[in-house]
Amino acid sequence: MMKVPVLVTGGAGYIGSHAVLALLDAGWAVAVIDNLTTGFRFAVPDGVAFYQGDIEDEVLLARIFAEQQTRAIMHFAGSIVVPESVENPLKYYHNNTAKSRALIAAAVAAGVPHFIFSSTAATYGIPEVSPVTEDVPRRPINPYGWSKLMTEQMLNDTAAAHPFNYCALRYFNVAGADPQGRSGQSTAGATHLIKVAVEAALGKRGSVSVFGTDYATPDGTGVRDYIHVSDLAAAHVLALEALIAEPARSLTMNCGYGRGFSVFEVLDAVDRVTNRKIERVIEGRRAGDPDSLISDPSRLKSTLPWEPRHADLEEIVTHALAWERKLSDLRSA
Repeated sequence: MMKVPVLVTGGAGYIGSHAVLALLDAGWAVAVIDNLTTGFRFAVPDGVAFYQGDIEDEVLLARIFAEQQTRAIMHFAGSIVVPESVENPLKYYHNNTAKSRALIAAAVAAGVPHFIFSSTAATYGIPEVSPVTEDVPRRPINPYGWSKLMTEQMLNDTAAAHPFNYCALRYFNVAGADPQGRSGQSTAGATHLIKVAVEAALGKRGSVSVFGTDYATPDGTGVRDYIHVSDLAAAHVLALEALIAEPARSLTMNCGYGRGFSVFEVLDAVDRVTNRKIERVIEGRRAGDPDSLISDPSRLKSTLPWEPRHADLEEIVTHALAWERKLSDLRSA
């Protein structure tokens, strides 16, 4: 497999930094662009070309593509907090849709032929079936989901008009941290359950809110499909190999394990790993939260030689906890 130079947008952020590590581990040449709004400079490994800037800066992008001889883009830069997207929709349509259009335009102008896009299960809205296949109707219920679905459409139309192919990977609930402790979720005030729970276990939060206990699930709390961030990053590298191998083919695939855990099951796992009891505060449901959201990863597994390596829930928690402890040391240094 020919390994081409890759530009990772948002490569100083949570998922992007793990993709950088996966690419480096597999021998790819990597450069990163990040405006450090939510990313961290320490998340970019030594020796990786780093550009602090914005993906709508087409002059900067043209310079990066020329300097790095970029032939592929992995696009993680964007805003991801669903409630914020409802409160500030234009921010999300700017950061996630308009800036993605600028990035795609710069790629086409420079002849960069391959594009991996960080999409989301939020494009499905509240699906009527679970597990969810890629072919169920896409009916987002918030601006975040719409902003990502619009970018998928732009990629589809661009691939039809130019020598360009793409893979849109629709994530379910991403969690955990690099098993070697090289990166993890570092954002202050994060809303992801496992991140919140390990913060609470280490005394960084007083409690964990449980939003609703009357869902149509075995224990009444919402069920979600949690995927380890390193398994997700591995899927990106394999997807890039697939795009290079078949430049006329584009792909859209779910990224999850096809298995769900309830909020209480996740908190119980954190309790077991830490040998302490997290305080749970029961609150009302949040608008738009489905009872259960589980992926059908059949297409991913049949298209790519991808097999999860870190699918055990307690392993995911253990890695998240180890990173949270390391993050305390990084911030106090």
